[in-house]
Amino acid sequence: MAHRLALDHAPRVKRLCVIDIAPTLDMYEGRSMTQHYMEFARAYYHWFHLIQPAPLPEIMIGGNALAYLHAKLGGWGSSGLVDIEAAALAEYERCFCTPEAIHSACEDYRASAGIDLAHDRESRARGDKITCNTLVLWGERGVVHRLFDPLALWKAQCSGKVSGHALPAGHFIPEEQPEATAQALRNFFA
Repeated sequence: MAHRLALDHAPRVKRLCVIDIAPTLDMYEGRSMTQHYMEFARAYYHWFHLIQPAPLPEIMIGGNALAYLHAKLGGWGSSGLVDIEAAALAEYERCFCTPEAIHSACEDYRASAGIDLAHDRESRARGDKITCNTLVLWGERGVVHRLFDPLALWKAQCSGKVSGHALPAGHFIPEEQPEATAQALRNFFA
């Protein structure tokens, strides 16, 4: 969403930070993943599951939404749920484990694989770039680090200065590395 916001409303976005993501079009099309399609499919199966027509993913997740949420929060190179504070985990559970929230999550992924990709292809065809300075953070134990070169991919999509680095975390960097994340954000947005 932040990527599209920075492209579609460039004058309003002064700086951008993306966390543990490469450009979605690059991730779906896999141009930079020479031989890692199977690993990507295993790790990010949810991208392909959640985009299936409603209500199939909603029914499947809704069968045990709490178990699904815990599996997602505890995966992708994280050290399990131990890095998520109890109050934060309770709020994740309260907010996610309803049919409406599950449906909304699926709709977000459906949009990312549909209209968002169409807009990304159109932007690239026009040569549009993110014009603001961009900070890229990713987890060194995560899928993005293993399968992509996030800094190079974001540099290809930006005309502003792009900087960033990996942090000792999985996918959920703010939960695993709150101080390092806050410091990186303070330094960048100062």
